[in-house]
Amino acid sequence: MESNVIIKFDKVSIFQNENLILANVSLEVDKGEFVYLIGKTGSGKSSLLKTFYADLEVKNGSAMVAGFDLRTLRTKEIPFLRRKLGIVFQDFQLLMDRSVAENLYFVMQATGWKNKKEMQRRMHEVLAKVNLETKANKMPHKLSGGEQQRVGIARALLNDPEIILADEPTGNLDPETSEGIIGLLFDISKTGSAILMATHNYTFFEKFPARTLRCEDGNIRESN
Repeated sequence: MESNVIIKFDKVSIFQNENLILANVSLEVDKGEFVYLIGKTGSGKSSLLKTFYADLEVKNGSAMVAGFDLRTLRTKEIPFLRRKLGIVFQDFQLLMDRSVAENLYFVMQATGWKNKKEMQRRMHEVLAKVNLETKANKMPHKLSGGEQQRVGIARALLNDPEIILADEPTGNLDPETSEGIIGLLFDISKTGSAILMATHNYTFFEKFPARTLRCEDGNIRESN
């Protein structure tokens, strides 16, 4: 059903400055779908993700993300699009001078939350989802890499996003920790958030099979 589609690109070309990175991108992603985005370093995975959250402009074709038309999106509307998205980074991007809870409060304040009781309730909810209920007052440097990435995922969940974009989320983690992070993202997708995960680590695919898109030679195609 069309109403189930949360991302729809048709014949979109993706540029970094004036350089063409990906041509004729056509794809659809449904609500709650988990999709791997694979390809060599420099093949366009990160550029595609940046296009989804309007960090790169769409100049041709048609591009809809979470109900927003990226072709006509105004600068002042970008924050509203990004509230429907959660982004998980390879290098965690936590604020190291403040606690886990303060990292989450910072994002909530930046996205319009004002009621302190509601903020506190939501902070505890998302930490519970990533099994870090007891870590709210810890400083990030006191956490393992896997725990820091779980904080990153909790942060991405704060605004109950329709889509989570994960850019090499296990790139800095050991295999066992990585498996836990992928399992967590799979569980989140079952609650209704679509997840697009860029990776060049294919070791997960057997245990966590999902639809796979490959960036290669300036194009995106379904990968078997």
